[in-house]
Amino acid sequence: MPSSSARSAMRFRRLRLQNWRNFVEIDVELQGRAFLVGANASGKSNLLDVFRFLRDVASSRGGFEHAVWSRGGVSRIRSLAASRKPSVEIFIAVGDDENEWEYLLRFGQDGKENPVVEAEQVRRQGKLILNRPNAADKGDGELLTQTHLEQIAANGKFRDLAEFLSSVSYLHVVPQSIRETGILPMRANDHYGSDLIERIASTHAQTRKARLSRIREALKVAVPQLAGLELDTDTGGVPHLWGKYENWRARGVWQNEQDFSDGTLRLLGLLWSLLEPGGPLLLEEPEISLHPGIIEHVPQMLAQMQLRSGRQTLISTHSPELLRDEGIGLDEVLVLEPGEKGTGVRMAADIPEISVLVEGGIPLGDVVLPETRPANASQLPFYARSR
Repeated sequence: MPSSSARSAMRFRRLRLQNWRNFVEIDVELQGRAFLVGANASGKSNLLDVFRFLRDVASSRGGFEHAVWSRGGVSRIRSLAASRKPSVEIFIAVGDDENEWEYLLRFGQDGKENPVVEAEQVRRQGKLILNRPNAADKGDGELLTQTHLEQIAANGKFRDLAEFLSSVSYLHVVPQSIRETGILPMRANDHYGSDLIERIASTHAQTRKARLSRIREALKVAVPQLAGLELDTDTGGVPHLWGKYENWRARGVWQNEQDFSDGTLRLLGLLWSLLEPGGPLLLEEPEISLHPGIIEHVPQMLAQMQLRSGRQTLISTHSPELLRDEGIGLDEVLVLEPGEKGTGVRMAADIPEISVLVEGGIPLGDVVLPETRPANASQLPFYARSR
């Protein structure tokens, strides 16, 4: 089994989709960081969901059928812009310095609307090592209700790929979910953050102390009065995060997560997730609840995290501040462009009007975001007038 550091060194290098949600057909390259920008409903969340879908297929959370039905079935996944009822196809290229993997999954539905695998292929270093349907599938159609990716008995030759896909994480912290620690049932691997404090508590004490120390120093930039950050359990054995705030009292005052601001909790959840080992990390609008002066430093935090772990990050955003970091390359920004035949995706480096303005000294965020703004947004105030 590969180590977590070996898995994190792998990353998605290419994504090709046909008839997935908003996308009739796209083919894009991916860097170690990718910033997804586009208008509301252009498909940013749906693009991130492709990677969650592959994680669900590859992991022990139900496999292919569960991944499809949890999203409403094939008819809900299939692009509305597609003609007739074509198949949905996902192709990824994944790699590190030693291995290059390619995985293709094409699926549709039978007459009863049950999901069916129509094609599944795996290549390693260009060599085909799995090609379905095969003779066994043709003899037993029930086999096509599962992928080989999810089956331990069948994925031995490409288990590294399956484990890499299973290591994908998604984060969209909801502060109230963190505050409800010990009040409502905790859900493991919850992308809304209800398990954050439990994850912190279950980390080895020395590692936890070192990470909380780094987080405290980072948080002090956003919350200057924060002088300490510790984890402790209450009399009922429930873990809590405690922050020491300096004020007019000589010894300051300690408060737990119940009293932390939304921005503090979101930033804390983001920082902890960046320090955790694992595969690609999907971030949904990390700028929410954060001050603009803090948001512009988030890309640097991502870059520092990648230097430590090599962990790929894919981020959806509406924030010009987030994209003003001079370290962001035009090949790291994917612009989603809705059209009559679904949403297209282009790398900012391939859009001449963006490249010219950025090379002329205009900040990337001030160039890219206006391109995604709805054409008639300025008319919204007229609808608020009383009649």
